[in-house]
Amino acid sequence: MSKVKFCPHLILFKIQFWFNGLKVLFLADFKGHPINHSHSKIHKALDLFAKLHTNLGPLGKHSQFSDGYYMFPKLEGEIAPRMRFQGREVLTWSLNNYLGLANHPEVRKADADAAAKWGAAYPMGARMMSGQTSLHEQLENELASFVGKEKAYLLNYGYQGIMSVIDALLDRKDVVVYDSECHACIIDALRMHMGKRYVFPHNDIENCEKQLERATKLAAETGGGILVITEGVFGMTGDQGKLKEICDLKKKFEFRLLVDDAHGFGTMGKTGAGTHEEQGVINEVDLYFSTFAKSMASIGAFIAGEEKVVHYLRFNMRSQIFAKSLPMLLVEGGLKRLELLRTRPELKDNLWKVVNALRKGLHDNGFSTGKSNSPVTPVVLNGTVGEAAALSHDLRENYNIFCSVVIYPVVPKGMIILRLIPTAVHTMEDVAETVAAFSAIKDKLTSGQYKTSEIALAFGE
Repeated sequence: MSKVKFCPHLILFKIQFWFNGLKVLFLADFKGHPINHSHSKIHKALDLFAKLHTNLGPLGKHSQFSDGYYMFPKLEGEIAPRMRFQGREVLTWSLNNYLGLANHPEVRKADADAAAKWGAAYPMGARMMSGQTSLHEQLENELASFVGKEKAYLLNYGYQGIMSVIDALLDRKDVVVYDSECHACIIDALRMHMGKRYVFPHNDIENCEKQLERATKLAAETGGGILVITEGVFGMTGDQGKLKEICDLKKKFEFRLLVDDAHGFGTMGKTGAGTHEEQGVINEVDLYFSTFAKSMASIGAFIAGEEKVVHYLRFNMRSQIFAKSLPMLLVEGGLKRLELLRTRPELKDNLWKVVNALRKGLHDNGFSTGKSNSPVTPVVLNGTVGEAAALSHDLRENYNIFCSVVIYPVVPKGMIILRLIPTAVHTMEDVAETVAAFSAIKDKLTSGQYKTSEIALAFGE
């Protein structure tokens, strides 16, 4: 085969061709006419963070006046009804410590012993890989027995945990029907759901039935199933979800029921097993979820149900597969707390004595606590965001009462909720002091005194 000779003119030709190509692309056509490039204009994206400087969100817009006082306040000292806020002692009704276990001597000892024995790290790794222990399984078995289910599985956090449960249960063919007042963690989980979801107005069983009719029709078309989600106790309003009425709908519709009972576990039912025990539907609730952050005064959560369903969740919940196992000190602490829930009925009895006394005192003095039939005690008032800030400041500074204030957008505009969390370690003196203080601030609110205060005017609402 003859060898191809190198041609030096070839390089010059290629350079000229390349240059002419650039002319065509960027400057002019072959006849020297300019080319219009307006159609190929490069658009510049905005700085992602720019909007954060002007739109702080519905709560963040008040941060100039609220940060460190109304929002992100610092309560200091031992967890108890009386703590310190900005250098003064306040009577607090804002702690999720229903049964008073946070500083119970047996609980504190169990926590300290577990920390000394295991440290904060053990076990290292996810449950599926290297984080499985016999004590994790023991706590799960005892939890399942307590709430009347075949199996339970531990979760690291309530918020993260229930999101992962819902995500694992559903695929795009499945349909969800849920209460409009479900917690933000449930709403966030449903945002991830690629299938259809139907919402019914809070505790409206007639509308729930209508949504189930729609869901049934759609599920028949997609080949999916139906999951109904509600709460045992709604944490903002304190009313129980209508579990019994929803379970009765199973006679007419094919669906599974998931109940988030964060506020009912340990406080509701004869034994404290939860709202499903309170309403007599332990067997009808398919999946029971709760957190350790309320009655147990700890960290963690669990999901309980049929053995096969929990087995599936163990192998499919991303939050547990790709996250570290619940630390052993929390597991051992959980075992002690559950023991006290099961064997010390006086803890729940003391809680309800305080709840009933507080509610009676409030009602006798003309306050509304809405439809609450749980320990959660919302005091419902009418007023602006500015008035809410002023009365809360008055309560803390002049009456030494600290409670959570709920405003728009969590509740409708014009509504203020003073959300009280009674505990088993509050006293009747605490109740009397609080009712007296609330009566005083109600008179000021009604007379318009707060509306013209500097604080209310600063909020501008």
